[in-house]
Amino acid sequence: MIKIKSAVEIDKIRKSCEIVAETLKLLKKHIQPGVTTIELDKIAYDFIIKKGAIPAFLGYRGYPATICVAINEVVVHGIPDNRKLKEGDIIGIDVGAKFNGYYGDAAITVGVGEISKNAKILIDVTKTALYRGIEKCIKGNHLSDISHAIQTTAEENGFDVVREFVGHGIGTELHEDPQILNYGPPKRGPILESGMVFAIEPMVNQGTHEVEVFDDKWTVVTKDRKLSAHFEHTVAITENGPLILTQKEI
Repeated sequence: MIKIKSAVEIDKIRKSCEIVAETLKLLKKHIQPGVTTIELDKIAYDFIIKKGAIPAFLGYRGYPATICVAINEVVVHGIPDNRKLKEGDIIGIDVGAKFNGYYGDAAITVGVGEISKNAKILIDVTKTALYRGIEKCIKGNHLSDISHAIQTTAEENGFDVVREFVGHGIGTELHEDPQILNYGPPKRGPILESGMVFAIEPMVNQGTHEVEVFDDKWTVVTKDRKLSAHFEHTVAITENGPLILTQKEI
């Protein structure tokens, strides 16, 4: 069942989302060749704690870190370690925070120094797919209208969307109903209502949509080892249209 949030609850989610957005902006400043992902993780942890919030991912189902990192062929859920970023890498960072009982969640993918033209196009298309999905977060639309917009944007540009991992509702739980696929036909599923809050997160691959999970049970990579990009915003459906709670600027 999809929970409908009150204006007060949405404001509480927004506060968590602001911390998430600020964390991502801070991390972007530190993404450069030579930096390790474990250093980025510590920066995120320290900042979230300083804000009086709790890192949402740390300990979640046993996950051992504050952020999820995804370098190059990693799709999602990569665990920070001592690997140093290199010029030309692309890195996805997914961050969640819990503040006063409510969660926020967002992700970005950025280049490390100068990146290839194809990598830049992949990042741009994935970000565009996110916003095309958000545009469908309108009262009266169907849930799958979001999914269809994301898939269409990716495929029109020669890319493919990951099937196995999805967006989700969010509020007092990090993952709530519904699951939000990044593919599918339009005009299917529940009707969207004001007060619904979703974490929408397209994962777009340069090659096949197929993925594999490493033995660590977390790290997801493209089966063909081609690049993947990931963007995410937490969005509320309101009477006046979609409201991005994790700040559009990230």
